[in-house]
Amino acid sequence: MKTVPLSIVIALVMITAPAGTLRAQVQTLVPDPVPGAKPVAVEHIKIHGASLEGNLEGEAVDRDVIVFLPPSYEKDKKRRYPVVYALHGYSIGAEQWTHEIHVPQTVEGAFAKGAKEMIVVLPDSKTIYNGSMYSSSATTGDFENYVARDVVAYIDAHYRTIPDRQSRGLAGHSMGGYGASRIGMKHPDVFGALYIMSPCCMSPMAGGGPGPADQMKERAIANEKKVSAAKSPTDLAAQSPGFQSAQYATAAAWAPDPKNPPLYFDLPTKDGVPQPEIMAKYAANAPLAFVDQYIGNLKQYRAIAMDVGDQDGLRFDATKLHQILDNYGVANSFEIYSGTHTSAVADRFQNHVLPFFNRNLCFTTGCR
Repeated sequence: MKTVPLSIVIALVMITAPAGTLRAQVQTLVPDPVPGAKPVAVEHIKIHGASLEGNLEGEAVDRDVIVFLPPSYEKDKKRRYPVVYALHGYSIGAEQWTHEIHVPQTVEGAFAKGAKEMIVVLPDSKTIYNGSMYSSSATTGDFENYVARDVVAYIDAHYRTIPDRQSRGLAGHSMGGYGASRIGMKHPDVFGALYIMSPCCMSPMAGGGPGPADQMKERAIANEKKVSAAKSPTDLAAQSPGFQSAQYATAAAWAPDPKNPPLYFDLPTKDGVPQPEIMAKYAANAPLAFVDQYIGNLKQYRAIAMDVGDQDGLRFDATKLHQILDNYGVANSFEIYSGTHTSAVADRFQNHVLPFFNRNLCFTTGCR
C-alpha cells in the first residue's frame, strides 16, 4: 500500500468523523479558581507582520495578539518581566485558545500558587485554511519569523520586558506544539526555554490512510478536481469547513508555488498518484526529519519540556522526539499524562507550563 502525507490522512479522518467526535476534541477540564488570586490585565492589540507582507494568499498582515500583564505591572513601573509566547493549535485562533487554556484564570492561578510574575502573549496564526503551521511560505507568509521576530520585537518595544533570550519562553499545543518545536529548533537566539504540548505533524509520512489504496486514489482525484475548480482561496475554504481544510493549510505552508494561481500551492498527488517531489517538501518540514540538523541549537536551551496525553494518538511521535533528544544528550523532560488531546490542556498550562517557565527563565536583567 502506498504512503501518503500525514496531512492528507488527518484531513480524510476529519472529513469522515462524526460531529460528536469533533466536539469532544475541544472539551477541557478547568482547574478550580485559586483563592486569593490577583487579577491580570488583558490587552487586545494588533502587531504588524513585516514577515507576512506580500503573501500570495492574501492573509492579514496586521494580526490579533492577546497580552496578559501580571498583577504588579501597572503599579511597579520600574519592574521588567520575562515573557512566555504561547502558540494555539489548528482550527482556532488566539481568542479561542484563551478559552481552551482558560486564561486569564489559569495565569492568575499559576501566580497565586507560587509562579513568579511574567507576561504571557498569545499571537494569532489562523489563516483562511485554519492554520499557518507556523511555517515559512510565500503563499501564507513567513509565520515562523512573524512569531520569532515581528511579535517578539513589538512586545519588547511596547512593554517592560527583559529583552534577552534567557527571559523568553516559547510554548504551544498541537499545531502550536509543532510551531514551538520548529521555531525553537531554528531560533535559540530568541528563546531560552521550550515547552512542547501534544505536538502534531512530527512525522514526514504516514502509511496507508483510511480505506484501501483504490479508495484513497479516488478521494485524491476528487480532491484534485475540487482544488482545480476553486476560483480563489476563499472559494476553496468555503467548500471545506473545519478540519477539511487541513490538507490545504499544509499544502499552502509546505508546498507553496508562486506560479500556480489562484491558490499558489501544489497538491502531493496528481491523478491520484503521489508526487515524490512534492512529498519531499512535506518531509522537509517534519521535525522528526530535520531535528538532527538542529541538535546544536537545542543544546543551547536552558530547559526543554514536552507532554502528551495517554489517549492522544500524537503520543507516539512525541515519544520519538523525546528519544531522539535523549540519544543526542539534549536535556529534556517528557511526560505522558492521563488525558486526551485537549482534556487537560488548561490544567497543564496552569500547573505545569507556567511553573516550568518559573523555574527556567531569568527574572532579572543580566542573569545567566
